[in-house]
Amino acid sequence: QVQLVESGGGLVQAGGSLRLSCAASGRTFSSYAVGWFRQAPGKERELVAGVSRSAGNPYYADSVKGRFTISRDNAKNTVYLQMNSLKREDTAVYYCAVSTNWYLSRRPQDFGSWGQGTQVTVSS
Repeated sequence: QVQLVESGGGLVQAGGSLRLSCAASGRTFSSYAVGWFRQAPGKERELVAGVSRSAGNPYYADSVKGRFTISRDNAKNTVYLQMNSLKREDTAVYYCAVSTNWYLSRRPQDFGSWGQGTQVTVSS
């Protein structure tokens, strides 16, 4: 099991930026794919960005392409989500998660470890 602690959420005006961090401890973080999910009230949890073990060919949801960047630092057991040009519709609780596989899946059930979530609120 991997323990995950997120930070960096908050309130930001539309057009602004935030950087989320997720520090991992426990089993080998570098061996697994990681992702950032978000869940807005009344909506399903969705994968917004993710990378495989090798961090090649990251995945981005269409709604965040060109604005969000995921990165991982295996030496620090940390994954980041840089969010630029934020929009009101980005408002949600953001969760980092570690997969049970080395490859990236978009399904929440393929992620075995989850952070507690951090609130991101974008105001107009």
